[in-house]
This record gives sequence, structure tokens and C-alpha cells, in this order.
Amino acid sequence: MTTTSNRRILHTMLRVSDLQQSIDFYTRVIGMHVLRMLDQPTEKYTLAFLGFAEEAQNCVLELTYNYNVTHYEIGTAYGHIAIAVDNCEQSCVDIKKSGGDILHGPVALKGAEEIIAFISDPDGYQIELIQRPAQPHTQTLRRR
Repeated sequence: MTTTSNRRILHTMLRVSDLQQSIDFYTRVIGMHVLRMLDQPTEKYTLAFLGFAEEAQNCVLELTYNYNVTHYEIGTAYGHIAIAVDNCEQSCVDIKKSGGDILHGPVALKGAEEIIAFISDPDGYQIELIQRPAQPHTQTLRRR
């Protein structure tokens, strides 16, 4: 596979049962911003793109609301979305004050210099909060 400099992950998509409730959660509790929305009434869905910064340079979250669908099965293959935070403990305090649900943590991750916590969005999707040191150790991926 040939690599090009413009390849990057654009977004992660989640199907949500109540678009406004999910937008409220990701903006008010998590701190994202609605970057753009696209309503497709003839196809019966609405998309909302949210992120911490502009879409042109950052990976964002796409919330997909399919008209009249009130519940989704998340499934066993889904894991979580990971979000970097400066202070995991304070983020959990703030999220709890805003009505968010803390599932686990914050705890130090064994074998790493990270503090993590897991929270849940209104549809039950898990979000991992990760506090890393200022300059984490990185590894270069080898090409095959």
C-alpha cells in the first residue's frame, strides 16, 4: 500500500437514539463543540459532527441519528472512544457534577505512566479518559 501525507482518521461514528441528548452530553459534559450538522430528511437521518478543534486537522466524532430509532444494541465488538485529558481526577469530578456517569476510576494504569477512567454517554457507549505525562514515550511503527 502506498502512503500519502494526507491520510488520517477523519471521524468515528456512533448511532444515537436521541440526538439532542447526545449533543448536550458531548458538549456540556465532555467539552466538545458542534462543528457542523447535516440533515437528510428524504433518507431519514441527521448527522452531527463534534470535536475539540476544527475538522480539517483533527479526528472528530460523528453522531448519527436515524429517524424513529429509539434504541441500539452496542454489541460485544465495540470497545470505547479514548479522550486525552490534562487531569483525569479533576475531569471525573467535573463530569460527575455535570451529570455524567463514572464507570471506573480514575486509576493508575499498571505498567504505564497513565491515569485512566471510564465514563458512559447517554446511549451506553464507553469513553476512556487518559491522562498521560507531558512527553510520553512513543514507538515508531515498522513498515511491512
